[in-house]
Amino acid sequence: MATSLGSNTYNRQNWEDADFPILCQTCLGENPYIRMTKEKYGKECKICARPFTVFRWCPGTRMRFKKTEVCQTCSKMKNVCQTCLLDLEYGLPIQVRDTGLSVKDDVPKSDVNKEYYTQNMEREIANSDGTRPVGQLGKATSSSDMLLKLARTTPYYKRNRPHICSFWVKGECKRGEECPYRHEKPTDPDDPLADQNIKDRYYGINDPVADKLLKRASTMPRLDPPEDKTITTLYIGGLGDTVTDGDLKSHFYQFGEIRTITIVQRQQCAFIQFATRQAAEMAAEKSFNKLIINGRRLTVKWGRSQAARGKEGVKDGVSEMGTRLDPVPGLPGALPPPPALDEEAPANYFNLDPSTSPAVMNIALPPPPGINPPPPGFGPPMFHPMGPMAPPMPPPMSMRPPGQIHYPSQDPQRMGAHAAHGSRHGD
Repeated sequence: MATSLGSNTYNRQNWEDADFPILCQTCLGENPYIRMTKEKYGKECKICARPFTVFRWCPGTRMRFKKTEVCQTCSKMKNVCQTCLLDLEYGLPIQVRDTGLSVKDDVPKSDVNKEYYTQNMEREIANSDGTRPVGQLGKATSSSDMLLKLARTTPYYKRNRPHICSFWVKGECKRGEECPYRHEKPTDPDDPLADQNIKDRYYGINDPVADKLLKRASTMPRLDPPEDKTITTLYIGGLGDTVTDGDLKSHFYQFGEIRTITIVQRQQCAFIQFATRQAAEMAAEKSFNKLIINGRRLTVKWGRSQAARGKEGVKDGVSEMGTRLDPVPGLPGALPPPPALDEEAPANYFNLDPSTSPAVMNIALPPPPGINPPPPGFGPPMFHPMGPMAPPMPPPMSMRPPGQIHYPSQDPQRMGAHAAHGSRHGD
């Protein structure tokens, strides 16, 4: 009868016997002096099912006791903490880390294949220097901008709090303040974060915490390079009066050769043209939402080609940067186009009745040739000739003496006419 590999003598010799666990700063706690118990071959690893050394400790005051959950071999294969199974470099779940680095590490899940894969990984770990992860993760050398934005750079000790007291939820806890568990309202059982599996978290599948972080990353603003490969210009906005040409050059020269830097002081923006497209893409990736010069956060966007700008022109409700502008409420709509006028019909600019004569409407006639017209504002008032408030009409042109023109200022009945006439004669 064949025996399983788990009970093989060779496999027993490779059981883990460690002196110190692989932990992140959050699980280790904020107290630099802690007591830690060590139990050799205390439990089996929850991933590879091999016995390993279990460590147990309390990370701080009013915190719950924590222990290692997986062996060090499984921890080194994924570069994660032995307790929380979060990445040691970014503090993120494995699924988020692998998505950001475009790593697909298919760890076998069956017993025989998993045992064979683990032995090969142990051999690779023994031959490495121990400073870099092994497997597919060790081959991924590029970093991701998404991981840098989502990474937790400081410890999150709130994760070490005690669990919620089940007796307090039922109203039966009699220990009061001496109870080592939390007296808080539990989370909604329908919440996906309330149901987490350690194997799914390790394999990077169906992880609710990772799904939440990936949804947050999808809503974060990003700058995609344009499809036109000839565009090598970046738009820098929000310069103000403190950012100069030299400041922009000292920051962007590290990404590649700069062809021109054009500053539009009126718009407080600048256009930086690189010699190569690769340099422009690197500058856009490293500077988007992270560029701060002289205490000012600057806006980085891709420029547009002249051909595309001339073809598109100015669109209704679209700004120069391509953003949609919302209409301002309360403004009148567009005026209708003027009606087409016939060339034979006379131009009626004041919408007057064609049957009305110019004398009744008191429309001023043009002066005879050779005589200068009156200055603006001194024309005859627009009153109806038969109205009670209408001033006396001047005599017609046939009854006026030759060469005499009547102006409103010459009316002897206007207010102050005699005083002005007398002062004029007195002078």
